[in-house]
Amino acid sequence: MKLETAFKEWRKLLGQSQVLSSDAAQLVYGCCTTGVMKKLAGALRPLERNQIPFIVQIAASNKIALYPISTGHNWGYGSALPPIDNCVVLDLSQLNRIVDFDAETGVITIEPGVTQGQLANFLDKEQHPYMVPVTGAGPVCSILGNALERGYGITPITDHFAAVTSIEVVLPDGSTYQSAHASLGGEQVDKIFKWGVGPYIDGIFSQGSFGVVTQMSVALAPRPESIQSFLFGLKQPEQLGDLVIRVREIIKSYPGIVGGINLMNAHRVLAMTAAYPWDRVSKGATISPDILSELCQRNQVMPWTGFGALYGTRGTVKVAQREIRAILMPLVSRLFFVSPERAKTLNRIRKLLPDCLRFKAIEKLELLERSLQLVAGYPNQTTLPLCYWLKHNSDNVHQDKVMDPARDRCGLIWYAPLVPMKRESVIHFVNMVYAITYKYKLEPLITLTSFSGKCFDSTVPLLFDLDSEIERKKAEDCYWELLEEGKNQGFLPYRVGIQTMKWLSENDATYWQIVRRIKQVIDPNGIISPGRYI
Repeated sequence: MKLETAFKEWRKLLGQSQVLSSDAAQLVYGCCTTGVMKKLAGALRPLERNQIPFIVQIAASNKIALYPISTGHNWGYGSALPPIDNCVVLDLSQLNRIVDFDAETGVITIEPGVTQGQLANFLDKEQHPYMVPVTGAGPVCSILGNALERGYGITPITDHFAAVTSIEVVLPDGSTYQSAHASLGGEQVDKIFKWGVGPYIDGIFSQGSFGVVTQMSVALAPRPESIQSFLFGLKQPEQLGDLVIRVREIIKSYPGIVGGINLMNAHRVLAMTAAYPWDRVSKGATISPDILSELCQRNQVMPWTGFGALYGTRGTVKVAQREIRAILMPLVSRLFFVSPERAKTLNRIRKLLPDCLRFKAIEKLELLERSLQLVAGYPNQTTLPLCYWLKHNSDNVHQDKVMDPARDRCGLIWYAPLVPMKRESVIHFVNMVYAITYKYKLEPLITLTSFSGKCFDSTVPLLFDLDSEIERKKAEDCYWELLEEGKNQGFLPYRVGIQTMKWLSENDATYWQIVRRIKQVIDPNGIISPGRYI
């Protein structure tokens, strides 16, 4: 009865078309790349930010749980689904206003539905010399949502929540939270100083369930005079530990100049550059060493590939480039530096190549150009094809088509642990991933992305056939073993999917006791995102 009453009030507030029934919500939001299924009570699609307090008040008075999403593209972690059944999805994707932009400081204030692509178009149209905090998820994904999940990239500000300067939140009783400076009338100061005054509370709304974030201010990185990407390969996988030490030296030596460095194993690179060899892999098996070697040779892929970016003045970047070459060259092969502009020029030159070489050159140069656009702060879909690698029709995946792994029924679970940037730690971690993924007959795709000179975040996509319950169960079991064995070895996640959130707090540590106490005070009836990181 309370649900019917709430839906009646929501329809009056939002309009009939903006309120979805349980069945309609299931069709729109129910598919998840992890294979997890949740029953939805309905969905709400507000068009104005000022509607959110009233939506929450209705939910609170009827004790109905809401699950806010920005764009719902949380692929590999739950997509648009809540951690528990019978929530009403609060879809904020149509709240997509750029509320304010200070061209002098580069601080932009946005609503939840503002995407990477929308921000890129705004900056380009107005000719503002700032960079989008891009991720590999692509142009249709939310800036605000990624920051709240503490996402990261390899542009100058790698930690995206670190760039958040202020937020506005509707609390579970419908009241609005702002920082101390904003509440004192200092909105301008609030947007340029992250920490405010007094206890820092904004942080509980990241990876939290304490309110609906309706607005966020983010400091954008200025577009530097020079951007240079560098790529290299490691021929001998047993030298990975030595490479880690050199990567650490580079990052510590050039803070603010090196945006970040990715290390990717051969499987990870092949997933973006080559079709899966279905005709040569038995059902339920993985790519054999011989076939892997052949694919690597054909596609010029080494056991490990490194990719990084330099940002700064021409003189600074030139010096850093020379010294990075000296650090890496005794160990790596095919080290080269290239700017986004030069990559674009090379891509144009490909038209002059003979027909016998043109096709292969097109593929590689287009991939290089797109990758360099990404590090230059222009969002694109360069990395998304990996989600489709095990789809039998993956050859039909094109960059000019909007990719949606959930819509297209790609099987994907992300395992995302933190790994100390130490020789032995990285070797132990890589060996663990290989052993466990091969045990479950899954391909081991590994990326190590530098968070700092002390730590990598590793992203391991577990790819599987979403239409096969057997394959889904294998991937799920593999994921849980990676989590447990990773915990035993000290590799703990920085972010988890909806199926894992109870696992985090099951030990009842003091940290989680405090989180639950805060939740009980702010949201005693569990109105906002129950079960999320708690």
